[in-house]
Amino acid sequence: MTNTETKMPDLKLIYFDFNGGRGEAARLAMAIGNVAFDDERIGVEAWPAYKNSTPFGQLPVLHVDGEEITQTNTINRYVGKLAGLYPQDDLDAARCDEVMSAVEDVMFAIVPTLFMEDEDEKRKAREALAEGPIPLVVRRMGEMLDRRGGEYFAGGKLTVADLKVFLWVRYLRSGLLDYVPTDIVDNIAPNLVAHFERTNSHPAIVAWYEAHQ
Repeated sequence: MTNTETKMPDLKLIYFDFNGGRGEAARLAMAIGNVAFDDERIGVEAWPAYKNSTPFGQLPVLHVDGEEITQTNTINRYVGKLAGLYPQDDLDAARCDEVMSAVEDVMFAIVPTLFMEDEDEKRKAREALAEGPIPLVVRRMGEMLDRRGGEYFAGGKLTVADLKVFLWVRYLRSGLLDYVPTDIVDNIAPNLVAHFERTNSHPAIVAWYEAHQ
């Protein structure tokens, strides 16, 4: 190892055992950047017993040379830098952070509906989201993407912000959110669908999901 080379840290990302959610952007970033990491997946049934062992009772958690790092976008920024998917320019970094925070905010509104057992309560909550917060963020994201060149959200190239939006759009179009129309993105911001398809076709993402079906 020369003086100009930096030793890559030993990384372990702990998140749930499915392809999606808040830990997925970090997985994809490291896959795209060829950053070696231990992809530790916790089954949903094992989560209650595991929860108290995490710093804040939440996942994802990233272990960096044994030290625990938490909070989704903090992890995304860190692994994004390792993978070359986080801007070096300060303004582009702010643009990247802005997009990730906006997605996190709307997901914060969606998550409580995942645990509603009363179907009527869930329906009303989801319909309210589909009439207010979700279309607002979809529309503004589409406008933002156009202002920034139409392909990427920061610096004219793929960043962790694009991965976060890609996963959010995939979720909205998946049908997993009952009472939220699956064509809500298509109807409001078709440029986000084009962004989704462009990101989804990235060779490293294609390879990742072929290996993690």
